[in-house]
Amino acid sequence: MSSFTDRGSGRRWLGLALIATAQFVVIMDTSIIGVALPDIQRELGFTPESLSWVFNAYVVAFGGLLLLGGRLSDLFGARKVFIGGWATLLIGSVLAGAAGTVAFEIAGRAVQGVGAALIAPAALTLLMTLFGGTPDLPKAFAIYGAAAPIGGTAGVFLGGVLTEYASWPWVFYITIPIALLVIIAAPFALPAIPARSGSIDVGGALTATGGLTALVYGIVRAPEAGWVAPETLTAFIAGVVLLLLFFVIQSRSRQPLLRLGIFKAPQLGAANLAQLLLGAAWIPMWFFLNLYLQQVLGAGAFASGAALLPMTALIVVGMIALAPRLQARFGAKPMIVSGLLLLSAGLGWLAFARPDGNYVVDVLPASLVAALGMALAFVPSLGTAISSARPEETGTAAGLVNTSYQIGSAVGLAALTAVAAVFTGAAGDAPALTDGYSAAFVGAAIIAFVGALVVTVTLRPAVAAVQEPAMSQAAV
Repeated sequence: MSSFTDRGSGRRWLGLALIATAQFVVIMDTSIIGVALPDIQRELGFTPESLSWVFNAYVVAFGGLLLLGGRLSDLFGARKVFIGGWATLLIGSVLAGAAGTVAFEIAGRAVQGVGAALIAPAALTLLMTLFGGTPDLPKAFAIYGAAAPIGGTAGVFLGGVLTEYASWPWVFYITIPIALLVIIAAPFALPAIPARSGSIDVGGALTATGGLTALVYGIVRAPEAGWVAPETLTAFIAGVVLLLLFFVIQSRSRQPLLRLGIFKAPQLGAANLAQLLLGAAWIPMWFFLNLYLQQVLGAGAFASGAALLPMTALIVVGMIALAPRLQARFGAKPMIVSGLLLLSAGLGWLAFARPDGNYVVDVLPASLVAALGMALAFVPSLGTAISSARPEETGTAAGLVNTSYQIGSAVGLAALTAVAAVFTGAAGDAPALTDGYSAAFVGAAIIAFVGALVVTVTLRPAVAAVQEPAMSQAAV
């Protein structure tokens, strides 16, 4: 292990590059299909109602299986699960790109989601193995965190380029060479974490996965089917019942999928709440900002992606250069609270966007404020959630925090899509669309503000103090 963890080891930083690539691709695969959806609908025969499942199949599988992915990472070794996840993602990408029917396309996207659910918690476990207890840990978290917005923007950008100059299957095929390179490099660049004795909690895995999948299904279907429609209510009831059964099983199991005692660490629960609310505010902002640029200001897919680059650049600089330095001085709690407040302020500013507005006045300054808030809040909340767990439960904690962020994203996007639809009404002109998007930005601003209040109340200041020695200036 020393060859990986020795200070300055090149293999250690190559390993971080692979881990950041995982975060980049997992997020890219959620956004890259947006521009290609009309072509997919036309060639495969999707109905307007079923087309959303090109996106939803990935989100449901990803969000529903993250806890299981974390447990598998703890039991069988993070590197093995990491490589297995990439192999699964590769297979799903081939299926999705080569699909000739609606069913195969949705199946391919679901397989991609399974691969992402294995990759994400294993990647965080590997990051903690390589950098835990070193002054480089904040920098490593910052690089990992910055890969997410880069992946989201790159997905929009590449989706437009590939759809326009190649064809829609290439939005899936682009993942294949990346997966092959990671699979080849992983045994050399990543440490072989020994497997631990134990068994898979089958009952817990089925109820957790089924419950989360049912809830995510209900959330993503509600804006289309209706929040009180039988289909939606059935999904919500099934999800709640299965999750209650999951907690009963965990309380009685000798080797549970999720040890309930993990929640006794207040910082872990508070950090997960911060990630959940951060996802619920940030993902809708990114989604509706892209729609405002294209549908109101008339930007094309390529121009819309380019318009998001300043925001992405600020997040990268903020996460890598600014956030670690500020956290070393002030601790995690002030960073998370101030980041969520800045995000709320930026979202509130975006709510004043005009139907006849322009990018420089209505989008750029507000989006930069929001991006700075994201940069300040993401890394401290993620690091607090992971470092709060026992070493043998790092994979579980990683699966839990990823689940929090993904579920928050799904809940926030579904709820604010419904809000936007109410304010937009039947009209499809620029003023009506702007009213809907402004309402969504206000809702996201409220979510971020509530997140700041929750962290203020629930996160112990002592946590920041404990972590400060690791967040030294040497980390910057």
